[in-house]
Amino acid sequence: MAIMPGFVVTVVIENKQGLSDPEGETILRDLVLKEGRDEANGGGVRDNDGNENGSDGCRISEIKTAKMLRMTVDSQDAESAVRDVRKVCDALHLYNPIVSSVDIAAELARE
Repeated sequence: MAIMPGFVVTVVIENKQGLSDPEGETILRDLVLKEGRDEANGGGVRDNDGNENGSDGCRISEIKTAKMLRMTVDSQDAESAVRDVRKVCDALHLYNPIVSSVDIAAELARE
C-alpha cells in the first residue's frame, strides 16, 4: 500500500462582499478610538505631538474578520485534498453559502 502525502489545508470563511461585519467594525472603532489613531485622517497613527508615525503613511479604513480552519489531510494530491475538505465543510454546514464566501487552499505538509 502506497503512503499518501500529507497536505495542510486552510479554509477561510468570511462574509460575502457588501455584507456588514459588526466584529470588524468594532475592532476598527476600537483601534481608532482607543489606540491613538486619527479618525479624521482614516486611522493613521499619530504620536503625542500629532505627528504621523510610520514611513508608509498606513491608513486603516476597513477591517474584515474571518474564521480560519487548518487541517492536515492525507491525500493523493493538493486538488484532491481541497475537494475532500470542501465536501466535509459542505456536509457539516461549516459555513452558510448564502452569506459566506469560502477559500480553500492546500500545500504539502512539512515533515
